[in-house]
Amino acid sequence: MCYNLNTMEQPGFVSDLSLPRMLHAVTIRSPAAKGRLISIRCSNLPVGYTLITARDIPGKNRFENTNMPVLADEELSYIGEPVALLMGPDKNTLEECAKNCMVNVREEYPVFSIQEPGVDAIAAHRETSFGDCDTAFAEAASVVSNHYRTGIQEHWYAEPTGAAAWPLIAEHAEQDAAVSIAVCTATQWPYHVKRSVAQVLGLPDSAVQVQPSSTGLHMDGRFWYPSLVSCHAALGAWICKRPVRLILTRGEDFSFSPKRSRTEIYVKNALDVKGKVTGTDVNAIVNLGAFGVNAKEHLDNVYLGCMGVYKTKNIRFSGTAVKTNIPPQGPFAGFGIAEGVFAMERQASCLADVAGQDPALWRKENISGDGFLSQLLPSRETIYAEQLVDAAMKMSDYRRKWASYELLKDNRILKNSWSGKDETMRGIGIALGYQGSDLIHSDQEKGGYGVELILDKEGFLEIKTGMVQSGCSFDGIWAGVASEILGVDAEKVRISRGEDYPDSGPSTASRNITVITSLVEQACLAIRKKRFRDPLPIAVRKTVRPVKNTGDDDMDLSGFAHPGCAAAVVEVAIDPVEFVPEIRGIWLGVDGGKIICEDNARRSLRTSVIQALGWAFREQIHYVNGVIPADQFENFYIPGPSEIPPVSIDFISNGQDEPKGIGDLPFGCVPAAYLQAVSQAMDFHFHSIPLKSLDVWYALVRKRKEGREE
Repeated sequence: MCYNLNTMEQPGFVSDLSLPRMLHAVTIRSPAAKGRLISIRCSNLPVGYTLITARDIPGKNRFENTNMPVLADEELSYIGEPVALLMGPDKNTLEECAKNCMVNVREEYPVFSIQEPGVDAIAAHRETSFGDCDTAFAEAASVVSNHYRTGIQEHWYAEPTGAAAWPLIAEHAEQDAAVSIAVCTATQWPYHVKRSVAQVLGLPDSAVQVQPSSTGLHMDGRFWYPSLVSCHAALGAWICKRPVRLILTRGEDFSFSPKRSRTEIYVKNALDVKGKVTGTDVNAIVNLGAFGVNAKEHLDNVYLGCMGVYKTKNIRFSGTAVKTNIPPQGPFAGFGIAEGVFAMERQASCLADVAGQDPALWRKENISGDGFLSQLLPSRETIYAEQLVDAAMKMSDYRRKWASYELLKDNRILKNSWSGKDETMRGIGIALGYQGSDLIHSDQEKGGYGVELILDKEGFLEIKTGMVQSGCSFDGIWAGVASEILGVDAEKVRISRGEDYPDSGPSTASRNITVITSLVEQACLAIRKKRFRDPLPIAVRKTVRPVKNTGDDDMDLSGFAHPGCAAAVVEVAIDPVEFVPEIRGIWLGVDGGKIICEDNARRSLRTSVIQALGWAFREQIHYVNGVIPADQFENFYIPGPSEIPPVSIDFISNGQDEPKGIGDLPFGCVPAAYLQAVSQAMDFHFHSIPLKSLDVWYALVRKRKEGREE
């Protein structure tokens, strides 16, 4: 039977897709966190049901850019690791057969902790320094040290990860002789799926067609993980010569899909006699789980987040990405930069408290262009941080509120009145954040990405791209660009995908609105130059090849040439009975460069703010002995509209011509500002997220004890 990808109706979700003779698939998983696979037995399988193991893979048992097996063959690395696939026509029968499958293993001692990893557990390491940190700390009048922790975070996509695959049979080929294969999945990067499936099946890239389904508004988690599930579905379809659909259950997705990585960051600052920072020493450890996927990308983004925007001539960073026996982690928004920014912003607030100063004024006095921007980047970018701080302060009435809450706090300290029974405790916090707009390691993109534009004789402009869009519609944005440059009617601009469309790279880190939109502009300008010289149709392809920064290993920092920046203010009120901080308001001052579509920009930021708040206090999930306990899945939920606090946003463009990445900005600054607000309310420095009500209660108990001792 022949299935034509180009004539099929576009599915909203993978679960919407149904094909004749389609088989269902389930994943057989490892019961051990670490060990050796001895055997897999699925006895008495009904006719028409098939078990596939690693031995059945016709190509490489790896997908692109990882050392992760598609199906574990011998070594087992985490509980839930795929070891086999089971396929059949009836889903209920299939699930019963899966329950009867026996996976025999020889268990070994697993490692879940990120402390003191062995050499074989290190996925990536970075040591970098500027200036003379040793002398700065040796001559310091005082040292401020803190330990910051960030927890894991779940994804919010509408449909569990899944994929459908079906063989494509040539019209005059022998019976059941598949010559290519099609895959439908929700992915941020179709070409990663394409190359991965081709590698596993031993096919040329041209023999694999990928049809992206709807990713929903939140794309995090759709970076590499859909490639793994797509390889499973494609493997089943290729061997069985029938369409196969594999969709994880909600429980499977919650348990085994990548989460935001747990990170621990130790920060020390050397201070002179005047309280000025003379040195910064940072040590970061990231738990990437099994296999250390995207280890360099993740760790180096943590590094960039830890560089900060404050005055310091001497700074040292030591970071390690560790492999452990939990499911592979990351990426999430920011690829780790949010974790670094969170730690440094919390440390900035602690330094302000040590100096007895308003954290907002401390930031304004210590912001400097001599931070990471000039030390790491080939060109210096002006950060309008003072304007951002001023904008956020003005919107939130920060100065008045901070002073009032300081008086309330001082009054409680003076009277030792930490009973917490008759007074709501209030606080307000501020923090800065920044982000780039591209990946920083070129090996992720095979050296280049691009778009192709074609202006035909009827005046229609076709934009060919491999970009996956979510939430923000680029049809209108790019139609506006084409109309402005070429005078083409917006209704005559169409975005299309086909087998000859160029790889536009992953839809992550605001690349769509920055890098890809810039390529569309360049292509429109090139067409305008040719328009009255060359005959129509005119086709122009614009490609970007990552440029390595010779000044800092193999990092390509072109995505940070124009970083997006923001200042966030968060106000809280703490209930004296339940100890749950109520967020009274969030205010963002944002430097997003040229804002092409303000409505889309506000929607993106608002969505990210809600997710960032979930990371800060709502999503209290964690691994216990390599698994996330079932009760955490039952308790996890996404806030409804009535639970979302008011969010105010002010854009500061300063006449800039280039758009900047902004979608990941709230993940660093909003949690840091939130924790500072709670810290002011409780007169207690909180260093870890997610913050629990129990943490607030313990802080109150400690304040009461201190009051009695005095």
